[in-house]
Amino acid sequence: MIRQKIIFAVLFLFIFLSGSIQAEDENITLNFVNSDIVSVIKAVGLITGKNFLIDPRVKGTVNIVSSRPVSRAMVYPILLSALRLQGYAAVESNGVTKIMPEADAKLNFSKTLGPTVPSGGEIVTQVYVLKHQSAAQLIPVLRPLISPNNTIAAYPDSNTLVITDYADNLKRIDHIIDAIDQPGDDAVIVPLQHASALDVARIIHKMTENSSASGATSEPSQHVSVVVDARTNSLILDSSNAARVAMFRRLIEKLDVSTGETDNIHVVYLKNADAAKLAQTLSDVITGQTTAPAPTAPMKPPANSSATSSSTSSSSPASSTSSTSSSAPTSSSPALQQTASLSQPGSGGGMIQADIATNSLIITAPEAVYNNLRAVIEKLDERRAQIFIEALIVEVDATKAASFGVQWQNLAGVNGNSPKLIGGTNFGAQGSGSNIIGVASNISSVGQGLNIGIVNGQINIPGIGTVLNLGVLAQALETEENANILSTPNLLTLDNEQAKIVVGQNIPLVTGSYAQTGLTTSVTPFQTYDRKDVGLTLQIKPQISQGGSIQLQIYQEVSSVDATTLNNPSGPTTNLRSIDSTVLVDNGQIIVLGGLMQNAVSENVSKVPVLGDIPYLGNLFSYKSRTRTKTDLMVFLRPYVLHSKSDYAGITSDRYNYISGVQLKTQMAKDAVMPDIKAPLLPPLHPSQPK
Repeated sequence: MIRQKIIFAVLFLFIFLSGSIQAEDENITLNFVNSDIVSVIKAVGLITGKNFLIDPRVKGTVNIVSSRPVSRAMVYPILLSALRLQGYAAVESNGVTKIMPEADAKLNFSKTLGPTVPSGGEIVTQVYVLKHQSAAQLIPVLRPLISPNNTIAAYPDSNTLVITDYADNLKRIDHIIDAIDQPGDDAVIVPLQHASALDVARIIHKMTENSSASGATSEPSQHVSVVVDARTNSLILDSSNAARVAMFRRLIEKLDVSTGETDNIHVVYLKNADAAKLAQTLSDVITGQTTAPAPTAPMKPPANSSATSSSTSSSSPASSTSSTSSSAPTSSSPALQQTASLSQPGSGGGMIQADIATNSLIITAPEAVYNNLRAVIEKLDERRAQIFIEALIVEVDATKAASFGVQWQNLAGVNGNSPKLIGGTNFGAQGSGSNIIGVASNISSVGQGLNIGIVNGQINIPGIGTVLNLGVLAQALETEENANILSTPNLLTLDNEQAKIVVGQNIPLVTGSYAQTGLTTSVTPFQTYDRKDVGLTLQIKPQISQGGSIQLQIYQEVSSVDATTLNNPSGPTTNLRSIDSTVLVDNGQIIVLGGLMQNAVSENVSKVPVLGDIPYLGNLFSYKSRTRTKTDLMVFLRPYVLHSKSDYAGITSDRYNYISGVQLKTQMAKDAVMPDIKAPLLPPLHPSQPK
């Protein structure tokens, strides 16, 4: 007990030497002049009962002088103010007050407060959830009001501000945020009675564009947003500047006046829709009549869709006549309907006429009818999406063939007068190069592969000439053919518009032969032809559904001419593979339309009876061939929906750069003798790109 009293007396003496504290009831007089800051903190701890943890970097002296006694509750706030002047801050955590440099205070644990902010000089963190204004936009406003060493941050997802600063400063910021975070003025709805909201909105947009170009409305507060509600024929004005909204409202009211005319003439320029078709559609809507749709071409082309008839004859062209007929378009065709009358009962009268040259509509109708038509036109004149379709046709052919045979022949007794025996085996067709008789007559006609024979001189055969006495001919051949073909026809078309691409040849096919005598006794023969497209044909009509999937009506054909039938008197034979289908596919996904997987194996054996059946030895009296043909054909399809300019640019640049790279690879190499001739190259896709 005595020891504790001694320690307290020494501490009190230390405090007295540095300053003086005089207690009068609950009031305390503070008098610290050039006192050590650590000693002052310890003294305040004795008075307030707080536990302090002092950072070693906290050093220096402090001056605290109170001319009048203060309450015990004011001692700690006075200390915090003195520390703040020295660049130090206090952070309370778990019953301990940490004294440290102000720059490090925000990195330590501090109180996180809600809506209520207490007063004081301690470092605290406050969270503000804004209801009306943007948290990110408030940061430049509040940052100058916060101590440089403290922080302010915004969390856009919940529109929240997080501020770490002194409690008494946050009290002031709390009032500032309450004053700023107020709901803005509601949007103003201006209904129109006579004028069209779409036309008036276009005038206002043009005025704001001209003002922006001149710099008059560069401030964001001067901007006015104008939205059209075509259903109610109203305009919605929204701006942070009430004066601007009132000015535009007065302007709209001046424009919304009746012209006093029963019918007014209006010109509506279309951006995307076809004027002739839209004029007919609007006429049908107003009058309640239905016009038969224009006929569309079938997806599958007829057998002679691309064929034309021609004739060859030794007589004059007048001997063959042909006639063509065409029907004039009727007024019921939407594509040719340029004028539509609205003078039906209940329609209010008027007329819609399409000007095809400018792709615009000329509407003569009362204001009420025109306003309704204008709202419909705005919805129908939207930009249509396009579909880029990439077809992948993959064909892989693999053919393996093998043949082996031995043929015998003895012609030694042909030229003798006495009876002699001749004979042998013969398994190949005449002229095929594998026939022993044909090879004996012309040794250069020997077939492909390994050929081994025994020749016993030459023999003169009457009526034939000199031939080789080819006693034995052994032949062996093995072939392997592989073909890998990839075709990628591409198409770009509007939504719900049919597109077709044909890559191939147009060949003539004989359809008949005729003989015409006329007035002379000589016969004049001639033939008639049809022409047929042979190659690759892709015909597609896409339609985008509301969910984003694409319905495709597809006709795809791959045809070719059989090379073995080119000299056929009846005409060549064409190979045909086609698909006619309607499918549903998601944007950018690949689907398989169909295919052919064929595997054919054949074996041919020619042999001498009995001798050819002898094991092993029978190979000397037989000719064998085996063939295996495997064909794999698959057709894939991948559509892309293109909405914006960036979608077009990506696909176009990819294909353009690919072709440009192929052209560079085909340039002729420099030669010392030949002149340097440059092949043509595509220009750069972008003008700024170096050539």
